[in-house]
Amino acid sequence: MKAIKYILAAAFIIAGMQGNAQKFGYLNSAGILSEVPEVKQAESNLKAYQEQLSKQGQQKVEALQAKYQELARKEKQGEIAPKALQEQADKLKLEEEELAKLEQEMQGQLAQKREALLQPILDRVNKAIQDVAKENGYTYIFDSSTGILLYADEASDVSALVRAKLGLPNLAAAKKDEAPAGANTSVKN
Repeated sequence: MKAIKYILAAAFIIAGMQGNAQKFGYLNSAGILSEVPEVKQAESNLKAYQEQLSKQGQQKVEALQAKYQELARKEKQGEIAPKALQEQADKLKLEEEELAKLEQEMQGQLAQKREALLQPILDRVNKAIQDVAKENGYTYIFDSSTGILLYADEASDVSALVRAKLGLPNLAAAKKDEAPAGANTSVKN
């Protein structure tokens, strides 16, 4: 009698597990992001902003170098007293420290600008991924661009669905159209 109870319990557990089968998918988020036009525009804006900050920093570095050279010239020609030399050298050290702080601030400003420009795009892509998962019954979607996914059946690749959700062209169809006759048109992400 106990054996029958165990068999029935095992049967119910197995039936329950089969009824709750999980569906897994994967995509290459880096590849998808590289196709989003807004990412290219944001990267262009970031590059221009970085160049602007770099130019400001370079001008301050050059001005500080000129002051050091002038102080060295005065010392070499004996135009400055040792005490005044030390005072001026200390002032230049302070300017150098301020310049280092400014560089860190600029890096922070660049990071903030990057987040401000890219976060709305990343949110849109993540929403598209979530929508694809819900609409197609995926329990999990993994990102093959992180290097964590060791193996996946190409049939589980949801990149094309996410591209469609974002309004991006289907790469597989585009590559088939471009491929010469007889060429291998299989696409791997």
